[in-house]
Amino acid sequence: MTSRSPVAHLRPQTWERANRLLVRKALAEFTHERLLTPEPDGPAAADGAGRRWYAVTAASGAVRYRFAARVLTLEHWDIDPESITRHRDGEPLPLDAVDLCLDLRDALGLTDRILPVYLEEITSTLAGLAYKLDNALPSAAKLVEADFQTIETSMTEGHPCFVANNGRLGFGVDEYHRYAPEAAHPVRLVWLAAHRDHATFTSAADLDEETLLRAELGEETLARFAATMTELGLDLADYHLIPVHPWQWWNKLSVTFAGEVARRRLVCLGEGPDEYLAQQSIRTFFNVSHPERHYVKTALSVLNMGFMRGLSAAYMEATPAINDWLADLIDGDEVFRATGLTIIRERAAVGYRHRQYEAATDRYSPYRKMLAALWRESPVPDLADGQRLATMASLLHVDADGRSFAAELIAASGLAPGVWLRRYLNAYLTPLLHAFYAYDLAFMPHGENVILVLRDGAVERAIFKDIAEEIVVMSAAAQLPPAVERVRADIPEDMKLLSIFTDVFDCFFRFLGATLADQGVIGEEEFWRTVADCATEYAGRVPHLADRLTRYDLFAPEFALSCLNRLQLRDNQQMVDLADPSAALQLVGGLTNPIARFAPS
Repeated sequence: MTSRSPVAHLRPQTWERANRLLVRKALAEFTHERLLTPEPDGPAAADGAGRRWYAVTAASGAVRYRFAARVLTLEHWDIDPESITRHRDGEPLPLDAVDLCLDLRDALGLTDRILPVYLEEITSTLAGLAYKLDNALPSAAKLVEADFQTIETSMTEGHPCFVANNGRLGFGVDEYHRYAPEAAHPVRLVWLAAHRDHATFTSAADLDEETLLRAELGEETLARFAATMTELGLDLADYHLIPVHPWQWWNKLSVTFAGEVARRRLVCLGEGPDEYLAQQSIRTFFNVSHPERHYVKTALSVLNMGFMRGLSAAYMEATPAINDWLADLIDGDEVFRATGLTIIRERAAVGYRHRQYEAATDRYSPYRKMLAALWRESPVPDLADGQRLATMASLLHVDADGRSFAAELIAASGLAPGVWLRRYLNAYLTPLLHAFYAYDLAFMPHGENVILVLRDGAVERAIFKDIAEEIVVMSAAAQLPPAVERVRADIPEDMKLLSIFTDVFDCFFRFLGATLADQGVIGEEEFWRTVADCATEYAGRVPHLADRLTRYDLFAPEFALSCLNRLQLRDNQQMVDLADPSAALQLVGGLTNPIARFAPS
């Protein structure tokens, strides 16, 4: 019996399907960001869904894309993938997402520097999509009863806005099968001993290094590591332990940090005993051997969706303190407590500083982000009987038969769709609004950064994660401990509320509302009215924040369109400076606010 070829998923029929789906997404999202302007092209399509025919023509005039679409709330283009055709001078051409980028290069603003790498990211995204299409994944109905990690590894879309959202440049095909989240292949992390003269370990106030490592590794493994050091004439007590992504060790550290290894500043101790599964963020691992143990987030020098996915050793130092501060803030606030919101804290972090590369580079350099890790709490120990977990990204998931996971959850709950939606909004949107209005605090609350706690298909509460790198305090006056000062950023007044309008309304609710409407579960009108009702109820609970609610009007007639793909098309290796996130924003006109018409009188 021969083993399956590692490129078995790269078959003509599967590749054609992957391209059709990615071309649909490219046409929809590039149009949403006003890079493309489809023109009406003929009568209404006879598909029963209210779609009309449109066409996009390349600047040369030679290549033309035609498709049936309807334009939904927030200028969301719902395109029928089967309707898309491509022609050159009237002759039909195959659909190809790479060719689309070449055909429309001028409209997309792709420069000679960016274009080849972007095409590689598109091709890699296609390869990942082909792998998912070629594998029999659980149906949406089956996922309702699935465990947390089955749901996590069954997601097919990636980020809903970004077209090139699974680049992972650096992985070979064999490494894809070992390390991609959708491959669901258990991984054992490599452990390095890093000399304390070059490494820093920090932890939460209620945790120390020895306690953490004994709980994560166990006495037997620690004894094995100590014995390895002794054989080399070294003392483990002089070193910090760092968990490392296997790819990072074999492809980067063992070569790029060869001098540190040769001088015994870094010592490879081999694999740890536990097996982990990569999460959708690719560099974060969930412990499947002991689910109650911490997640481990590692540095990974792979280019994916606008960033090299390293971890800054300098950033890691303040991570536990930032998480402690936020956890205390949430625990001490009655509005947060009423929503059930919790965070899973990043309780410890360790980073290695390579002094030669630091002398040669600035703070943006990927050479400063090659060796660091953090330990994040697992949500499993805090579950009550009957509760289960699901990544919030799953609410946008549609299975191979076109069934929505969110629709299946609503059906399983037995609740009216509007009631189900309101419970979800109370758990997710209300804490985001309160963070903003009460504390000038914004999260990065996309689907991969939120875990939902479910019971019988209904949302009971939300868990926010990925804290230290992605929260921001947008107030110069807020009192912050010195160790937390890093999360403060100077955001222009007119951009602050984009943390809700863009990250929540445009980048998540736009897709959720369209999916539920398409499934016939809840219409767009009721969806957005329910969002407005949630916001109105929140305002009624915080009369002391009335001035801020007026100053930052969630019911304003429109808000700025902030374009994510434009960021990646401009610079696909460093889209945004995390220390100054507003500076790089690409704002193009405005969007009609879908809750404005439901403003309280």
